[in-house]
Amino acid sequence: MNAHDTFIAQHSFIEMGARERARSLLDPGTFRELLGPFDRLESPWLAMQDIVCQSDDGVVVARGQLDGQAAVIAAIEPAFQGGSIGEVSGAKIAGALELALLEFEAGRDIRPMILFETGGVRLQEANLGLAVIAEIHAAIVALRRHVPVIGIIGGMVGCFGGMSLAAALCTELVMTRQARLGMNGPEVIEQEAGLEELDAADRRLIWSMIGGEQRVSTGLADTLVEDDAGQVRAAAIAAFERGVPEQHRSAQVQQQLERLAQVNPAAIDPAILRDLWHGAAR
Repeated sequence: MNAHDTFIAQHSFIEMGARERARSLLDPGTFRELLGPFDRLESPWLAMQDIVCQSDDGVVVARGQLDGQAAVIAAIEPAFQGGSIGEVSGAKIAGALELALLEFEAGRDIRPMILFETGGVRLQEANLGLAVIAEIHAAIVALRRHVPVIGIIGGMVGCFGGMSLAAALCTELVMTRQARLGMNGPEVIEQEAGLEELDAADRRLIWSMIGGEQRVSTGLADTLVEDDAGQVRAAAIAAFERGVPEQHRSAQVQQQLERLAQVNPAAIDPAILRDLWHGAAR
């Protein structure tokens, strides 16, 4: 196979919508959507503010098989409200994880995945959105005792706000180079702290700080993949095969405190953080 054939064989994960992303990860012919558009689960709050609703509220929940094993995927649709999480969309994610936990408690294995593409809580549903994000956090922690919970961040929206905490709680994170991960998005930082603090238009700077390659290099994500659905699927399968770790990243408090103690805020750049991570890992 030559380079041209390889390029043709790849299928962009980023260019897919949430439904297509979920379908691309599951074994062919096993995709089955739960609470889909025809169930008409819409936000009761957006219409009050003259915002057109979406019949799945921007989250696709699918059952199927991954490498022959039962799987469930909650995929966030970036094209609807920037992937923001509201009462209904968040409840679909939390409910999918809680049902996966019930499967394990009944003696049936299942592989849970979350496809992140979100700016965080939906401002129009702030308190309700925050509450349901907390439910997502609790569900991940409860479920990951039994099975790896795999998070995948594609791009280009990335993963920010309260959902970045959900991503951090996942057993393993898979990111493309184009993906971004952070508590606050660059535009929010620039808006609140000013252009002197951060120029959100400086794409090279932004991706060097919070892009997929940097996050994997500094241990905040686990696997870096190219923008190819096949690579994303292979990375997810490999993550499940590694099983539940002895200690999840979110429990490695002392290690992170030791790294932070070595950081000089007055003189910090992405390369220093990479060196710090690798030095601490030795």
